[in-house]
Amino acid sequence: MSYTDEIYNRVVEQNPGEPEFHQAVKEVLDSLKVVIDANEEKYRKLGVLERIVEPERIISFRVPWVDDNGQVQVNKGYRVQFNSAIGPYKGGLRLHPSVNQGILKFLGFEQIFKNSLTGLPIGGGKGGSNFDPKGKSDREVMAFCQSFMTELSKYIGADQDVPAGDIGVGAREIGYLYGQYKRLTGLYEGVLTGKGLSYGGSLIRTQATGYGLVYILKEMLEHNNQSLEGKTVVVSGSGNVAIYATEKAQQLGAKVVALSDSNGFVYDENGINLDVVKEIKEVRRGRIKEYVEKVPTAKYTEGKGIFKIKCDIALPCATQNELDLEDAKALKANGCFAVAEGANMPSTREATDFFLANDMLFMPGKAANAGGVATSALEMSQNSMRLSWTSEEVDEKLKGIMKGIFAKVDAASKKYNLEGNYVAGANIAGFEKVVDAMLAQGIC
Repeated sequence: MSYTDEIYNRVVEQNPGEPEFHQAVKEVLDSLKVVIDANEEKYRKLGVLERIVEPERIISFRVPWVDDNGQVQVNKGYRVQFNSAIGPYKGGLRLHPSVNQGILKFLGFEQIFKNSLTGLPIGGGKGGSNFDPKGKSDREVMAFCQSFMTELSKYIGADQDVPAGDIGVGAREIGYLYGQYKRLTGLYEGVLTGKGLSYGGSLIRTQATGYGLVYILKEMLEHNNQSLEGKTVVVSGSGNVAIYATEKAQQLGAKVVALSDSNGFVYDENGINLDVVKEIKEVRRGRIKEYVEKVPTAKYTEGKGIFKIKCDIALPCATQNELDLEDAKALKANGCFAVAEGANMPSTREATDFFLANDMLFMPGKAANAGGVATSALEMSQNSMRLSWTSEEVDEKLKGIMKGIFAKVDAASKKYNLEGNYVAGANIAGFEKVVDAMLAQGIC
């Protein structure tokens, strides 16, 4: 049995009931096989894979808070500090009923390689809670965030672990979390990113993941003699990533015709009116079905099916494993030739394999959605230097980072005779930097 197979079997055995984590590890190990086989004796002796698949630390805690009826509620809180070989742990906090330790381990594991690809000194981590901010009052959200940070503050810091936002954690939640951290520690430091502009946040941070997705998509298309201009695009989701991927795609001449949320999707053959979407999602925190009230020529469909819409390019930007094999086949049949992931692992393994086997251009999330964490690291830099860069400065740095990520991914795929396989390229390029740092630092 190969070293990679041994480690995968060990992960499954030692981490039962965590299918997303198993899936993420298998995808990475399968991609790395060509690298591991060439260095197997050395890596076995030093336990490289055993160390990289095991988090350095997992913190689990209860989060008690009082709702508006005076009832005490209790949620579970987590922080997975996965790998700090190249810098302090960096990764978002997710507030959603689906959050559990296995999902956060998958996200933290992915974050190691994503952060490595940015070229910035940040390690991999992730955290969150099964608390659902939807339908909660501002006071309830504040009560939860203050309780959550009371415990989390013991384990984070500007040079130790710098969380950010994720699903369910926007500007409101970051503000409450940061206020409580400052209250508890007395420190005004860059311990959280995604902060408001009035207290240390960075311009372009809100837009960064969506913009970065489109920047690397543009690089991939141009490298393969294609163009974004004039193409029809389907974007799943309607949160920050989806909204700002849509915005940048439209600015670069594409027509985005569909967006979705957990209830269903809207199709607008004339192109999505983003002002309407922003009003619904960013101002009123409403549901995407409300779009047809403002744009009656659009159509709303309940449930899944957004990837059945005819398009040239698909950008899954919602959540893990939303795009399955059936969706992948439908995209191919309807003329889609390129997919770039705005969410973390939104395509199932079967869908990913289908894209690669059918010569579709495919950029995995750990490369394609790295713009958010890259800009978070730029926010950390601004906080450390007590500076604020203009939106143009940040945007130019983001473009440069995404261009650099594509170059690394492309070069790694070619180095191992896997040209065009950007999944392998992303995993290999991210892995090689992290392992070099781990080996340099000894057994730790």
